[in-house]
Amino acid sequence: MNPEEREEPALLLPSPGEPVLTDDRHDLLKTHLLRELTVTRRATPRRRFALIAVPVATAVVAAAVVVGVGRTGTPATDPRAVDLLNRIAAVAATRKAVAVRDDQYLYVRTQGFMKFSDKDVRTLRESSWTAVDGKRPGLRRITVLNGPPFRPRDPFSSYSKGTHDMRLSPDPNVTTFRELEALPTDPDALLRKIYDDTKDDRGQALERIGDMLAEAGLLPELDAALYRAAAKVPGVSVVANAKDYAGRSGIGLAFRGREEREVWVFDKESLAYLGSGTEALLDVGVADKAGETPEAPDD
Repeated sequence: MNPEEREEPALLLPSPGEPVLTDDRHDLLKTHLLRELTVTRRATPRRRFALIAVPVATAVVAAAVVVGVGRTGTPATDPRAVDLLNRIAAVAATRKAVAVRDDQYLYVRTQGFMKFSDKDVRTLRESSWTAVDGKRPGLRRITVLNGPPFRPRDPFSSYSKGTHDMRLSPDPNVTTFRELEALPTDPDALLRKIYDDTKDDRGQALERIGDMLAEAGLLPELDAALYRAAAKVPGVSVVANAKDYAGRSGIGLAFRGREEREVWVFDKESLAYLGSGTEALLDVGVADKAGETPEAPDD
C-alpha cells in the first residue's frame, strides 16, 4: 500500500481515540462534503440544469430527415445518428404536454452511482422534488443499494446503505422549470444558445443537451428541438445494442464528452429516452408536494 492509500482511510475513519467533532464542526463538514459530491456527480440536477434561459422563439418542428451541420460548418459524421435523432424528435413532438403550476414540484427518479474511490462505488436510486418556480425548498431522497452500514457522526452517513432524505435549498444558479420552458424551440436558435454557453465545444454542447432530456420530456416542443439540435452536432454515432445504468436494453447514441464517452439509450420500439450508461431515468412527472409521488397521467 502506497502512502496515499494509507493516508486516505486515516482521514476518512478517525481512530477511536480521536476527539469527537463538535456538532457545529460536524454539520459544516457534512454540508461541505455533500456540496462537493453533488457538484461532481454526473447525474441529477446537478449538471442537468446548467443553461441560462433566453426568450422563447416560436418555430415549426419539421419531421424531415436532414443531415446536420455544426456551427463550424462541419457535417455530422454518421448519417444514421442524424436519422435516428430526427426520428426520436418526430416521436417526441407528438407527446402530450404536461400542465404545471408554480406551486408544484418537478419529480425525477433515477438510478446511478456515487464514486468515493476506485474501490468504493455505491449504486443508488434517487428521487428529487424541485420547486417549479425555484422559490421554495425541495427534497432529495436517496436510497443506497450497496455500501457500508450507517455510523453516527460519520460525514459519509448520508451515503450509507438505506434511504436518506436531504433538504434542497433554492439555488439561483439552478435553472427552474419555468426557465426551461422559456428556452428556444427552434433547433438552430437553441443550438446557437448552447454553443454560446459552451464556447463552441461540441462535447460540452451534447452534454448540456443530455442534462435536459429528462425534464424536457414534459415539454414536447423543447424535447423535439433538443434532439434536432443534437442532430446538427458532429461526432454522434449509433450503438446498436446499448444498456442504461439499470441494465435496460435499447439503441444508443454515443459521443465523446469532456471527460469520457457517453451513451444516451432509447427504447427500440417507442424511442423513449431511458437514460444513459451512467444513469437510468426511471420516472419523471409533477407532484403537488415534495415527497409525494406524481399521479399517473390520464390517458
